[in-house]
Amino acid sequence: QVQVAESGGGLVQPGGSLRLSCAASGSILGLNVRGWYRQAPGKQREVVAIIIGRDYTNYADSVKGRFTISRDNAKETVYLQMNNLKPEDTGVYYCNMQGTSTYWGQGTQVTVSS
Repeated sequence: QVQVAESGGGLVQPGGSLRLSCAASGSILGLNVRGWYRQAPGKQREVVAIIIGRDYTNYADSVKGRFTISRDNAKETVYLQMNNLKPEDTGVYYCNMQGTSTYWGQGTQVTVSS
């Protein structure tokens, strides 16, 4: 059984920064694709950033140059560093881990507002 838990969300002003963390526990071997998704009110969930293996990364066009995804294998944790946040970045951010199965966290709210 795999458990995934996000943390680090909150309220931030435009231009500010947040770092999200995603900790995994359980049988996580083989979960080689890890990513962050978000869902804004009234919209579908969308991919924000993914990391495959140790260092292959890919980002949504809307966050390129502002967000950075990384992983700490020793801690089984994936991070999303978000800089220069904009109001349109507001939403619930979900961590996702994939191997032969897919696991989601419960989500953490990020609100960008003045």
